[in-house]
Amino acid sequence: MVSMTSRTGRPHYGLVFGLIVLGVLSRLVPHPWNATPVTAIALFAGAQLSCRWAVLLPLAIVALSDVLLGWHNTVPYTWGSFLLIAWLGRWVGQRPTAGRIASGSLTASVLFFLVTNVGVWAAGDLYARTLAGLWQCFLAAVPFFRGTLAGDLVYTALFFGSFALLTGSRTALQTRQPS
Repeated sequence: MVSMTSRTGRPHYGLVFGLIVLGVLSRLVPHPWNATPVTAIALFAGAQLSCRWAVLLPLAIVALSDVLLGWHNTVPYTWGSFLLIAWLGRWVGQRPTAGRIASGSLTASVLFFLVTNVGVWAAGDLYARTLAGLWQCFLAAVPFFRGTLAGDLVYTALFFGSFALLTGSRTALQTRQPS
């Protein structure tokens, strides 16, 4: 069995560097709305890397790409959502079954949607700062959520599935057995 990362040991730095490059490039090249691997990388990092790397990896991706894309008033919300997703990955990593991984990916998509759209509403000038304005913000963001959800599910399956195949780990591919 090949170990690429360890929650207690050092990560394979080639993997960390590769994920950073993939994450940054995915935000810079044309892509469907919000369909990038950054959420899946944060979830995967939280599940498979030490706590330090689980936090640093998604933050490095968004920091480097935001330097090139431009800073915006929702940076704290975007970055904060990725930190929460890395924390969610810690839960996934405790018992990485197929169901838990899928639930984590779905939860991460919804979490990103809620946090970042509250940020658009609170930090921007597009919507009235009322419940009706917040509702309008959420409704306007629904088309973006489709790309988020699809991208997160596909990339999460790709990362966790590849990891399981490359390491010989069956845990990430197993479903929970009935008691």
